[in-house]
Amino acid sequence: MFWKFDLHSSSHIDTLLEREDVTLKELMDEEDVLQECKAQNRKLIEFLLKSECLEDLVSFIIEEPPQDMDEKIRYKYPNISCELLTSDVSQINDRLGEEESLLMKLYSFLLNESPLNPLLASFFSKVLSILISRKPEQIVDFLKRKHDFVDLIIKHIGTSAIMDLLLRLLTCIEPPQPRQEVLNWLNEERIIQRLVEIVHPSQDEDRHSNASQSLCEIIRLSRDQMLQVQNSSEPDPLLASLEKREIIEQLLSNIFHKEKNESAIVSAIQILLTLLETRRQTFEGHIEICPPGMSNSTYSVNKSVLEAIKARLSSFHELLLEPPKKSVMKTTWGVLDPPVGNTRLNVIRLISSLLQANTSSVNQELIELNSIGVILDMFFKYTWNNFLHTQVEICIALILASPLESTENGTITDQDSTGDNLLLKHLFLKCQLIERILEAWDMNEKKQAEGGRRHGYMGHLTRIANCIVHSTDKGPNSTLVQQLIKELPEEVRERWETFCTSSLGETNKRNTVDLVTTCHIHSSSDDEIDFKETGFSQDSSLQQAFSDYQMQQMTSNFIDQFGFNDEKFADQDDIGPGTGCPEKLWLPPPWKGSRPGWTGLWATWASGRCPCPWQEVGTG
Repeated sequence: MFWKFDLHSSSHIDTLLEREDVTLKELMDEEDVLQECKAQNRKLIEFLLKSECLEDLVSFIIEEPPQDMDEKIRYKYPNISCELLTSDVSQINDRLGEEESLLMKLYSFLLNESPLNPLLASFFSKVLSILISRKPEQIVDFLKRKHDFVDLIIKHIGTSAIMDLLLRLLTCIEPPQPRQEVLNWLNEERIIQRLVEIVHPSQDEDRHSNASQSLCEIIRLSRDQMLQVQNSSEPDPLLASLEKREIIEQLLSNIFHKEKNESAIVSAIQILLTLLETRRQTFEGHIEICPPGMSNSTYSVNKSVLEAIKARLSSFHELLLEPPKKSVMKTTWGVLDPPVGNTRLNVIRLISSLLQANTSSVNQELIELNSIGVILDMFFKYTWNNFLHTQVEICIALILASPLESTENGTITDQDSTGDNLLLKHLFLKCQLIERILEAWDMNEKKQAEGGRRHGYMGHLTRIANCIVHSTDKGPNSTLVQQLIKELPEEVRERWETFCTSSLGETNKRNTVDLVTTCHIHSSSDDEIDFKETGFSQDSSLQQAFSDYQMQQMTSNFIDQFGFNDEKFADQDDIGPGTGCPEKLWLPPPWKGSRPGWTGLWATWASGRCPCPWQEVGTG
């Protein structure tokens, strides 16, 4: 029988460990050394716990390997050392966290001059992070006794692994009281002020980016923690420092420095955008937008932040007109002189965040500066920049959907039944949104008729037009929109009505046609196969089920037959009509109404495949 034979093959590491002269490198050359360590091989753990072995392991990850080694194996031992030290073996964690000499040796890596070796920095950060997680009290106490720790973190913040270490210090300590002590300590060390000082034109791009990212993550972590521990008696000192008026003004002065450094400008705006967030990011680079003034915002925007930004809105407007100089950009379809640039794109993102805050004084300032008109000009000028088109579309959608405006003290301004939405009036009257949509649409059709390429903004323009159409019938500003359209010159109004019932309706139909239809799919002549003699039953219900399976049509019959439900695979926060749209804006469906050419599109919108971002509250 098979149990009569000993099929267990002992590891070669056990054989090596029987030798008295075995070296650490010999063990690290074995392929299964990490596996054996994680499997708590007693002999191996005892060997690694020797003082000289632990010191060598730490030395491997903090000391530059010899330059004359082959690049393929140069970082072999540092990498394996890091894996062994972070294998989460309690005995190793205890020795590293409790022996001062080992901690001092590890800490000495920060004493090197900048820039640090990024690979060794990642090893160092990984080891120290797991120690913070497993031995928080000992490690934090050790770091506090090192009066130059925060200085060194600031010095090396341009190395991404060191930025990660700072954030791990904020996230790895779970008990509320020790975490609060760490926050207070970092606040006393002025970590926020020092990170803000780095986002300055005099610093290099890596330091800008990492300092900005650190501050953004601190904001999000602090807000998330405040939501989880709502009864906490102590506020988050780091967030409180960052929201102070003087800190915001320092950021703004960095943005509007005479040097106009794009890296510093963009990094600083990223921090402002994070401070203005009212919802957590749903996935990287996209914020789930909720309607202005609605109560389902997760976070509230600090008044001092809004006031400080409002005071510099004219300077932001100047950045739209005169961004940092960029060289001419040659593309496959033409020359951009100047290109949009990251600065202007981020300024427009900031404007959309301010529109979402929906504060009357900020809105009034945007009207006086005509900032909406400027970004609308850019929408049509830069035909192929869909990043720009998306942000402009969001701005317009927010204006169309904006309810009563908030004043600085949080109250709502009075409006009569016709509405007094000055920003919406500005959009229609001063910016001439309707006229520009019609003009751009005609230009595109003329260009395509001549054999030219369809303009890159046409998809976004269609969605904007759909938003306007529905806001005429429904939505918080329907009465005002109807009035504004009624007051258009007769020729423009007639063109708009014809456009809605013909060109736009036809485009909506094309956009919602199923990619796979129920018509027969013909194979090529070379692959012609006769399926007429198949042995399937002629039962109609079976044929229908098989046809549904072949075509993968998500009809109601298919859902009933096979029990498939989209909602089971979706995040519960995202379930609902219109969530197929990238921006997930809270706006109404434009075709739910008695308009010619739009029949039958409601089911498509309800399934989440709509071509526009509108969604209506209370729509069933």
